Amino acid sequence: MASQVFYRKWRPQLLSEVVGQEHVTKTLLNALASERVSHAYLFCGPRGTGKTTTARALAKAINCLTNGKGEPCNTCDMCMGIAEGRALDVIEVDAASNTGVEDIRNLREKVNYAPNQARKKVYIIDEVHMLSTSASNALLKTLEEPPPHVIFILATTEVHKLLPTILSRCQRFDFHRHTQANTVTELSRVCEGEGITAEPGALKLIARAATGSMRDALNLLQQLVTFYGDDIKLHHAQALLGISGDQRSRELVDHIIDKDTAAGINTLNGVNNDGLDLRQFHREVMEFLRLLLLVKTGSSTSLELTADDVKELKELADKATLPQIIKAVKRFGQLELNLDNYSTLPLELAIVDATMPDADVKEEPVHKAQPEPVSKKPPVVKAAPPTAEQKTVRPEEKKTPQTQPPTASKAPAAETQPPPQTPKADDTPLTAGSPIEQLQGQWSKMINEAPDGMSKTPAAALLRSARPKEIANDVLVLSFKYPMHKENMEKLENQKMAEKIVSSFMGRSCKVRCVYEHENNHLVKAALKMGARVIDGEET
Repeated sequence: MASQVFYRKWRPQLLSEVVGQEHVTKTLLNALASERVSHAYLFCGPRGTGKTTTARALAKAINCLTNGKGEPCNTCDMCMGIAEGRALDVIEVDAASNTGVEDIRNLREKVNYAPNQARKKVYIIDEVHMLSTSASNALLKTLEEPPPHVIFILATTEVHKLLPTILSRCQRFDFHRHTQANTVTELSRVCEGEGITAEPGALKLIARAATGSMRDALNLLQQLVTFYGDDIKLHHAQALLGISGDQRSRELVDHIIDKDTAAGINTLNGVNNDGLDLRQFHREVMEFLRLLLLVKTGSSTSLELTADDVKELKELADKATLPQIIKAVKRFGQLELNLDNYSTLPLELAIVDATMPDADVKEEPVHKAQPEPVSKKPPVVKAAPPTAEQKTVRPEEKKTPQTQPPTASKAPAAETQPPPQTPKADDTPLTAGSPIEQLQGQWSKMINEAPDGMSKTPAAALLRSARPKEIANDVLVLSFKYPMHKENMEKLENQKMAEKIVSSFMGRSCKVRCVYEHENNHLVKAALKMGARVIDGEET
């Protein structure tokens, strides 16, 4: 006999065997017992929850030659024919492949023919939401008043796409995702029947990865058996699913609670170097943060956790404050890792944000008020490059003594009265060519080779997302494509560390200023070449 996949071999043959859908199967059994079977049913719910299995079991129960008013016997010719897919009066239609109106018209013509052997002709239409609008309308009349010998069972994973007129003509049953407990129970039953030895931890990991789909869980189990044999260990499931086993995800959360940025980034880089899926690791971190949040708020009684897990979570929750946990959940919840699975930068920035002390956040407005004049550079567009370099930082120098507030605040005055600013002896700008080109050409090398472990700091991670734009009077202007990166760099601790890294490379003390420039600014540059003028220092 040819081998079968597990989800087909171990498909439930009775309504009562369908796991986790008792609210559906009990109602159908009552309808069979009282001979009140409807002419049309709609089974909707996520994939792998038993919709098609229940439809086939119902078709057998209706046409069973032995009973007909309850569970099928699974021994008569009719039950065996339906189970083996050779019964002529039980027709399964794949709506995804037969979406046109002509397909439904053909179905309507065949509906009128009486059944060959069975009591009722049963049409099981899977993925019914894939029917076109015209095909759905063609099905309406038949659903409303079908011949007495016909029963329709519609199945769909996206019930919201169905016409309301179709919904109103069917008895609707919503299938729920399987719980982890139900999935583990079913996996254990299959393992016992197949002679497979599996650790409980491995089955729990499979159930969690299946996200409520029994078919997905059985497929994962069969993959493990095919690769590792009949003795399944926890580390086998972890290797197949690309999961670190929650250990390093919990370790990372522990570092976040301790506000140890360097240790958190080292843990992340270890996960990345081992080749684990960063998206899966991110999901593990989010799940553990969720559990930590529930334990902290006293809402963990409904969770399926072991005593050791509860103890570990409570110990960690005692060290953290609720705002700290909420902050971490928000930071990691905002990440989008679907575009670039191989970059650790989004996770590194989330770690930096989550571990940043609240005191640094409060100092941010005071520090951010200072660089504002730097972004106001109307002469940069108008004057020659050396003069533009000189005027890049002069408004900030003027701000402290406040000797010429009108000149610093009004762009026109800066354009029409440049002579009073030129005689200053301390205006000795660095050349626009060599220093900035040197920085741009060796930017990555500067960060990676920073001394005293500075290359692994949060500031170094932020520097990797920056672009050195210009330097004048030992003030380096960094351009950021994303506002969040700019704001994080402007935090006092990060800016001081960045200045140390740059100063170490340049061989002299340098300051750092940050500007935000969206990456799609090529139109602005083109406009400037055609004679446009920057107003108020913002490229808009």
